[in-house]
Amino acid sequence: MLVHHEVVDPTPAGYRALVVDDETALAGVVASYLEREQFEVSLAHTGPDALTLAREVDPDVVVLDLGLPGIDGIEVCRRLRTFSDAYVVMLTARDTELDTIVGLSVGADDYLTKPFSPRELVARVRAMLRRPRNTAATAENDRVFGPLRINVAGREVSIGDEPIVLTRTEFDVLAALSAHPGVVLSRRQLLETVWEPGYVGSEHLVDVHIGHLRRKLGDDPADPRYVMTVRGVGYRMGTGR
Repeated sequence: MLVHHEVVDPTPAGYRALVVDDETALAGVVASYLEREQFEVSLAHTGPDALTLAREVDPDVVVLDLGLPGIDGIEVCRRLRTFSDAYVVMLTARDTELDTIVGLSVGADDYLTKPFSPRELVARVRAMLRRPRNTAATAENDRVFGPLRINVAGREVSIGDEPIVLTRTEFDVLAALSAHPGVVLSRRQLLETVWEPGYVGSEHLVDVHIGHLRRKLGDDPADPRYVMTVRGVGYRMGTGR
């Protein structure tokens, strides 16, 4: 049973948010902040309810607590990724590297550690929702690096004839690097390009997404073809030799 499912008048852009947390008071506070920004907001307090609602309302962004009863946030995110490309912000009560890596590995785009500022959460959500427009504005013909082909306008990636399925954030990182072949981008530059100018989260977020991106591209970190590490500086796009 859903404890609460509330929808407000849509914005002109029609943004929909799904807030999932078993702490009903906290979920209500987050929802109220998003509603002030004219989001349509739906609330769920269990993993099964979250997945049901996600199929019903097709949200643009999901604010997802890691420590849900029954089906936890990790498994919810994993299942969500089988039918939705919504941005996911993971909430965790534990500020550990393992929590971060596990959450991001199943498709979360960003994370916040409790306690957090609802204003910061809303700012991050807004920044993520601006990203597709920014990427589309810089779209051009396919970018080719050896067998790797990146269709920026269609947000499609393939190696040879094999399509590569990336999350939105993984694609945006790859698009940022491939827009400047051979140019080294620092972690801070990638954060400000992919997330937003003045982003206050950890630069470690970039490393985690780079790691997932490399695995999906079959890129050996010890001898990469596509995403090169420049020690002490950042990353650059390789030639795909």
